[in-house]
Amino acid sequence: MRLLDRVNPVTPFAAAVLYSLPMLLTVDVVSAAVALGAWLVLFAAAGIGPRTVLRRSWPLLVAAPLSAVSMLLYAEPSGRVHAQVWLATISDGSIELALAILLRVLAIGVPTLVGIVGVDPTRLADGLAQVARLPHRFVLAALAGVRLFGVLQEDWRQIALARRARGLGDTGRVRRALQAAFALLVVALRRGGTLATAMEARGFGGPEEGRGERTWARPSALSRADLVLVLLVLAVAALAIGAAVAAGSFRPPWAAAP
Repeated sequence: MRLLDRVNPVTPFAAAVLYSLPMLLTVDVVSAAVALGAWLVLFAAAGIGPRTVLRRSWPLLVAAPLSAVSMLLYAEPSGRVHAQVWLATISDGSIELALAILLRVLAIGVPTLVGIVGVDPTRLADGLAQVARLPHRFVLAALAGVRLFGVLQEDWRQIALARRARGLGDTGRVRRALQAAFALLVVALRRGGTLATAMEARGFGGPEEGRGERTWARPSALSRADLVLVLLVLAVAALAIGAAVAAGSFRPPWAAAP
């Protein structure tokens, strides 16, 4: 976690793109297995425990097997056919492709989620505005929205309690949910208008004519840690692709099934 704490929040997003592009050039078991194994070793060396990895990537651990099952049943048959039920066919080629898809989704998604999930929104906004040079109005508005997102759950609870206190929340679960959702939308719009007025009053609507360039309370810049992370990402991708080429399993997605 120390390396991830030192890097600029924008760097993991750029590193994810640099890593994903070469990993999408082939669909084979070798490259995905090598990449996933390399990341697990790097996580252990960086002090990122299995609990942290599971907590941040558990949605992917649920989605990846579903992707593999669809390939297993409906991929183009090749080699020996083991079972066939209507449109579903399980063959040697579909088994290999399903395993490759499973490992590739994990090899690409797990390190991406571990690096991105948990990034502080304020630091990310500073990086997007100062390093990525995105329009500051867009960045600050997105930051405000993210900060207020957690308030929606409390608003929903308060609306439910208020309706129950008036005797409106005991019957009609679907109707009650729709009415509460509309009330929540009204509350969110009102809060958004109030927030926009407050931010404009504090100078977040500039720079305008006569004003200088916007300054930032928290400077955001790139460092050696960012370079180290990018080099690690490229090294893992190169190792995985090189292993696939050496093993003769390199298989572009557009290639015909073996």
